[in-house]
Amino acid sequence: MATLPNALRSPADAGLELPPGTLVDTTIDETWHEPLLWYADGPATPGVWAELRAAGRPAGLLPVLVDGGRRAAWPEDWDLDPASTSYPGDHDAETVLTEAWEAHESDEPGLVDSDGAWPGLAPSPSEAGPDEPDALAAEIADQLTAPGSPMAGIRIALVPARRSADIPAAIGWSGPANHENDVARLSAVLRSWEDRYGARVLVLGFDTLVLSVSRPPTTMAEAEALAAEHFAFCPDNVQQSSLNTLRAYAETALLKQETWAFWWD
Repeated sequence: MATLPNALRSPADAGLELPPGTLVDTTIDETWHEPLLWYADGPATPGVWAELRAAGRPAGLLPVLVDGGRRAAWPEDWDLDPASTSYPGDHDAETVLTEAWEAHESDEPGLVDSDGAWPGLAPSPSEAGPDEPDALAAEIADQLTAPGSPMAGIRIALVPARRSADIPAAIGWSGPANHENDVARLSAVLRSWEDRYGARVLVLGFDTLVLSVSRPPTTMAEAEALAAEHFAFCPDNVQQSSLNTLRAYAETALLKQETWAFWWD
């Protein structure tokens, strides 16, 4: 996928002083022609997300926290597939979600009370959140990397990407491979969520994704409309959960929630 000139080829020339870390150019098929990302060798600490965002953004690099999970599978073991990844801007978010909805909704009787037709994109929330999107992302990153956090041990990474939503596509992330083979299509949805909800890609794991959300839905009507998008984006969030109706999912996972988490089986 075409991006800005890749500052990870020579961080020093881009004015970056990075802590000890690993440049990843390993893909599922071959060694990539340039680094896909850099990530630190040790656990992230509070403040580092904001620090590296400020340092990396002028060079075309954006921060993301990476999670090795229980298996300690770090990005070089993620089966990255940039060769099979298109460009997010070539896809329409509603088209992507409509196609996914139609492919999966019929497998879930009782999921919705309507006739099962795709309900369309949810409108932007009526209330703006109190926080600026990147400020909230930095605040949540600090919480996740604080001592005693359930995610303590996650590491900071830098990715050559134009916007946060493009981070999965920029590295050819294959976490949703059993649901969508071209992650750029999901990045198109993330772009839409950036615009409507102030979402930021905050954490990536082998098959997990966490977003910060500065403008979450504040009414059940807004949350239920968004729940349909989440089901189309990641059916496992509902199919593999006790929140097995869109209303239950909306009330528990979306209403006034400033983080959204996804997992693909």
